Amino acid sequence: MAMTIHCDVVSAEAELFSGRVEMVAATGVLGELGIMPGHAPLLTKLKPGPVRLILAGGEEETIYASGGFLEVQPGVVTVLADTAARAADIDEAAAQKAMEDAERAMADRSGDFEFSVAAAQLAEAAAQLRVLRMHKRRGA
Repeated sequence: MAMTIHCDVVSAEAELFSGRVEMVAATGVLGELGIMPGHAPLLTKLKPGPVRLILAGGEEETIYASGGFLEVQPGVVTVLADTAARAADIDEAAAQKAMEDAERAMADRSGDFEFSVAAAQLAEAAAQLRVLRMHKRRGA
């Protein structure tokens, strides 16, 4: 049997996952992270994107996190997401529309344009679509 570590993925709205995993993969502000049992303690900010959970037995679950923090302590990994959704629950049409709206706002730049807000919205929508495509490729 493979070694596992307890993982919790929570957002302000709900607890999305709580259980044993063989590995957690996410994108921190300094790059890709792969957390396995025995990992050194760590606290890092997350970029919008997928949080991949390799469950005990090899099954994989993908959760979208809009950002937040990942904390590693002995025996437990905690993902505190600003907002989060299981890949299967992402509305592809809404994510595509949000991406198009953000791209349009960045191209237009009229009135009270806030580049940082539009860029953040674009990054979140693109990350949601990337998570959804990963989920579809796995055939889940």
